[in-house]
Amino acid sequence: MSGRRPVRGSPFLSAERLAAGGGGRLVLPVVLCATFVQLFNVTVAQIAAPAIRADLGAGSGAVQLILAGYTLAYACLLITAARLGDRYGYHRLFVLGTVVFIAGSVAAAGAPDATFLIAARLVQGAGSGLVAPQVLSIIQAAVPAARRPRALGLFGATMGVASLAGPLTGGLLVGADLFGLGWRSVFLVTVPVALVSLAGATVLPRTRAADGQRVDGVGVLLTTVGFGALVLPLALGGETGWPWWTWATLAVSTAVLGCFALTLPHRPDPLVHPSLFRDRRARAGVLLVFVFNSGVPSFTYLLFLHLQSAIGYPALTAALTSAPFAAAAVLGSRGAPALARRHGPAVLTVSALVLAGTALALAPLIGTAAGRRAALPVLALGGAAFGAFTASVFALVLARVDGSAAGSVSGLLPTAQQLGGSIGVAAAGLVYFAPAADPDAAFRHAMIYEAAVFAVTALLSLRMRDRNAGDRDGISGVVRRPRARRGWSRSSPRP
Repeated sequence: MSGRRPVRGSPFLSAERLAAGGGGRLVLPVVLCATFVQLFNVTVAQIAAPAIRADLGAGSGAVQLILAGYTLAYACLLITAARLGDRYGYHRLFVLGTVVFIAGSVAAAGAPDATFLIAARLVQGAGSGLVAPQVLSIIQAAVPAARRPRALGLFGATMGVASLAGPLTGGLLVGADLFGLGWRSVFLVTVPVALVSLAGATVLPRTRAADGQRVDGVGVLLTTVGFGALVLPLALGGETGWPWWTWATLAVSTAVLGCFALTLPHRPDPLVHPSLFRDRRARAGVLLVFVFNSGVPSFTYLLFLHLQSAIGYPALTAALTSAPFAAAAVLGSRGAPALARRHGPAVLTVSALVLAGTALALAPLIGTAAGRRAALPVLALGGAAFGAFTASVFALVLARVDGSAAGSVSGLLPTAQQLGGSIGVAAAGLVYFAPAADPDAAFRHAMIYEAAVFAVTALLSLRMRDRNAGDRDGISGVVRRPRARRGWSRSSPRP
């Protein structure tokens, strides 16, 4: 790759060899299969929760742990796994994480009781947490720069579609009760896809550790404890009525993560590369992903919750009602690369504003049968905006990240995604369950929260505009190198 000198441990060495042999075209389907099962498993179990509770005799706290255990283990490992990938190779971590995920999925499907299922979900989440950062790093390493924006667009689209497909597929599987498996089928359905990823891992680039590179053990401890103490009370607080221990745990999380941030510059092998904090666009991108995801998962969560608990729809009917959102997201993601090349970060701004309008328009429609029919095109418009945003944001952020910080960003972006989702679901739940005149009023209040989140997202997306270069360059495959003194160069060599 022109402009970068391959070194021991550099992913660019393997990328050149892989691209020269044509293997780069096989890499994307392999890693996107892995990405799909990771995000799919965040939401698919939500629909199966009532059936799990009835079959296993689980209490509400146990069911919440079954749902939260996956996200908890997933979020806690992302930053650490990104650094482990830099240290031991993306291929090794990808294979290890996929094997762990498959083992956890099979164990979850055969769980005899709630305790066993909670443990299996933790294993599932750990496997996904090991794999997720490697996917972004592998795309950066193995896909030629000219094709990388499209690859990153497909990556974002896969994440968005997977998160929306979870509830829909879960409703179909639980309702169909295939082979008498009931809720157990929701944990088995991704195993074949994960096996395809594992079998295809032979085409992934094999990198070696850089000489003298170590993993920051103190950073691993602080981030694991800090993120765990953040996600756990957010996942369980609403169901348990926010007892004192949830607030104490959040305070511990704040202290531990604050300690991590303050001591980061003083550690010899920091878990997060220092160059990340000098990159304005990378910082803005991580914040943007965090805020956006504090709205999207909670939006679909609230929609399903209201349709089932307030209106009385069964799981399958609720899933089908939201189908226009998911279907249009696919179409929006397909058009996103061309829109991003032409308009740059403006695609993010417009998409976020459309989602804000969708939330406001949906609020008065959902209360009546006629209104719910009228809401279908509104959901489709919002889904198209969602697809365009998710298929563009990662490409726009990663196009400007220096290679030395690629591993850190590969861990921070999915971490921001998961933490934003956890915080958003908790905050939206507080708004929805706050005192209101009736369920329809509660839903209107929650949609106002969603609209506010998407409006803030639109404002933050303005920070993605490059003051020194055209916005469209970042999505066109051009790789920029830092100037000697300031900013980024307007031109750089193509590989």
